[in-house]
This record gives sequence, C-alpha cells and structure tokens, in this order.
Amino acid sequence: MTPDIEKKVLLILRILRDAGQPMGARLIARRMTELGVPLSERMVRYHLSLTDERGLTELAGRRDGRAITKRGIEEIGSARVRDKLSLAISRIETLAFRTTFDPRRKRGLVPVNISLVAREKFRRAVDAMRPAFEAGLCVSGLVATAKAGERLGETVVPEGKIGIATVCSIVVNGVLLKNGVPMDSKFGGIVQISRGEPLRFVELIHYSGSSLDPSEAFIRARMTSVREVITEGEGRILANFREIPALSRDLAETIVRDLRASGINGVLAIGKVSEPVCEVPVDLNKVGMILIGGLNPVCCAQEAGIDVENLAMSAVVDFGELVPFHAAFRGRAAGEGNRGSALRTKRDRQILMTRRS
Repeated sequence: MTPDIEKKVLLILRILRDAGQPMGARLIARRMTELGVPLSERMVRYHLSLTDERGLTELAGRRDGRAITKRGIEEIGSARVRDKLSLAISRIETLAFRTTFDPRRKRGLVPVNISLVAREKFRRAVDAMRPAFEAGLCVSGLVATAKAGERLGETVVPEGKIGIATVCSIVVNGVLLKNGVPMDSKFGGIVQISRGEPLRFVELIHYSGSSLDPSEAFIRARMTSVREVITEGEGRILANFREIPALSRDLAETIVRDLRASGINGVLAIGKVSEPVCEVPVDLNKVGMILIGGLNPVCCAQEAGIDVENLAMSAVVDFGELVPFHAAFRGRAAGEGNRGSALRTKRDRQILMTRRS
C-alpha cells in the first residue's frame, strides 16, 4: 500500500471512529472534502474495500454503510510515526480555515475542544471548573454540552459520559485569517503567572513536530497549577504562541477588540515589533502574540483529581449553540461570587499595556 493510500485510509478510519455509527461512501467523501482531502465517492469505495480486506472496517448493512472495527481503532492508535508528524499544525490550519465566526454579527462557526467526563463525576468537575471561567482563564465563558448518544461537533458522546465543548484559541487564528491577517502558529506551552500577570514560558512543544495537541500532553502530565493562579495569582497555565506580520498589528488589535466584545477573550498579550514576548524571541518584522489555552478550566478538574478525556482542536460548532457557563450549570456553586474577577482585570490591563507600547 502506497503512503498516499495509507494516509487516506487512516483518515477514513478516523472519520468512522468520530462518527460513532456506520457511514456510507457518499457521507465519507463529503467529510473528507471538508477536511481538505477531496476524494470521489467511487475512490472512497475502493479504499473501503482495502480496509475491509484488512479487517479494519466491516459492512454494517446494505444501506447503512461501513463501521469501524476494534482492529481499525487499534490501527489509528498505532499509525506510522511519519503519518502523525505535523498533525497538530495541520489540525490548526484546518480548523482556522473552517472558522467562519464574525465577531461583530456574532454568527458563524467557532472551533472547540471537547472534554468527556464520567456522568457520576460531572457535577464535581463543573464545580472545579467554575472558578476558571469566573476568573477569565479561558478563551470564552461560552460552552456547549451533550449527554451520551448526543453530538458535539462530529463527536458522539459515549455511554456513561457527558461532554462539554469549550472554545478553542484557534478561533483567533480563524477570524484573523478571514480578515487577511496570516498567523504563524509556533508552539503550545505553559506560561508562568506571577502577581496575576504572564511572566515567561516554562515549557513548550512545537506544533510542527507533535501529533498530540500540546495542551493534552501537559494536562496528562499534570504540569499546570491553574487553581493556584486563581487563588494566589501565582502558578502555571496553558498558553499558545503565535506570530503575525508587523504591518498587520493595528488591524489585529482591532479584531481582538471585536472578539472581546463578542465574548471571546483569547488573547493574553500582544508584543512589540520583533521583540520577545514572555522571554520568547520573535522573528524580524513580526509581532508575538500569546493566546490563552482553551482547556485551562479542564485543568482545574484534573488538578482536583477528576479524570477527563480531552479531544483538543476537535471540531467546529455554531456560535449560536453556545451558552454562558453559569447559565448552563446552575447549581449550588453558582452564587459563590467572582473570586477571579481581580485576576481578570489584571489580565485585561496586561493586554492594554502591550497594545499601547
């Protein structure tokens, strides 16, 4: 099997896995086109015949199409290393392209991370995440939820789980791209917060050499201390580093203000032309930009000892499907007050300071 065919087979398997139900060649072909890999319905059938022969898929019925087998799921997990290289950056570019959100009209598709929590632990997870949303340690306070069997984007929530979608920082990439501002996504990392303000990156993983979203890796390794940042103004949070052309800085700042007015606060800091941001060197005639990680609220749940399965950079959803976190989860913790409001004010001041400089 040639590398090109194997790559397409792997994508077909991922589509079937994420669908959670059998799919026909026509739907698979349509989904592949959406993901930037156009393939005719006839060629999809050819690739499915190959996966059937290898036991990776099976016929679910004459009209129902194919379903992925256990062996097919294992094949995704053990895919060749070179197929996985640059996967993270490819997903960023794909999701940025699929983003259609207009911050002024508050309409369009926004990229999201999906987190799955055991149903019996979900209330505890919500209570653990709440302070991060109140503190503004998130891309947006808007979320979407789904019960077992329901969909979040293209993901079907498995039995015994509840899913929550949080806005991904790639929304900034997408909106800037639609307005003619190219963004170079460098790496995901961990930023040290001191006295409520970003100080420096202490860990980083380049997107170009990672098959896993860096945020997922850092969460699994329990390398964050988001709860300490909320309560003490000191600690480590998830963040991402980007660069934009220096000439686009003014336009980018205008777009960032529009995003904030629409409820999306993904930008942590904007630097000066060709000068380091949080001790990270910036290329000549470029401006560094730090985006806050969309999974910081989920870090709080992990730090509280609650296991969460994260599917970072996994889908786009309609902005109209998102609701404020406090409205989605009314409960005993809803009236605890804005413990993080002072920290959010500091973060807003930091952005304004970098803009004025």
